[in-house]
Amino acid sequence: MSMKKKLGMGVMTASLGLSLIGGGTFAYFSDTETTNNTFAAGTLDLSIDPAKIIDVSNMKPGDTMVREFKLTNSGSLKIDTVNLLTDYKVVDAKGDNAAEDFGKHIRVNFLFNWDKESEPVFQTTLHELKNMDPDVVQKEVWDPLWEQKGGLTAGSANELWVEFEFVDNGKDQNVFQGDQLEVEWNFNATQGEGKDI
Repeated sequence: MSMKKKLGMGVMTASLGLSLIGGGTFAYFSDTETTNNTFAAGTLDLSIDPAKIIDVSNMKPGDTMVREFKLTNSGSLKIDTVNLLTDYKVVDAKGDNAAEDFGKHIRVNFLFNWDKESEPVFQTTLHELKNMDPDVVQKEVWDPLWEQKGGLTAGSANELWVEFEFVDNGKDQNVFQGDQLEVEWNFNATQGEGKDI
């Protein structure tokens, strides 16, 4: 074998050896696993039944009206708080109310049962309810009701009663004859704090 052939064979052998060494650095065992994960948000869904709690006419001072309503949690998360926002508009039939606000003469008594002997758990006027912090009803009415459960759990409901009273103040209340109150109650439900699950 000539020197050229020996030299050529040596270079090829060296090249092959280098390529095997270089290629060997990429040779390893491997295995792959894939996980499929899901994050799904829960729902808050508070419903009120009936949607219209009261609709009366021909009221006179001294009249009282007890109405039942139900708060239902139709969502998947526990409702921790329910704030009540109150708004109303007075429709002044004769335009002679001057500075008198009909809402100051309607007392709202929240009750835990319908019995006439039942003492209100919280009472105020529509005027005061409209102007107070909306979480007051939560603290005065819902908190005592939900104390053991810590809220309104998913799928549960609570029945409540409210008594509206046209307060007879023993004075001339003729300015309210024919007047109407359009009352809107907005129940705002919120969740509790997040936790490890």
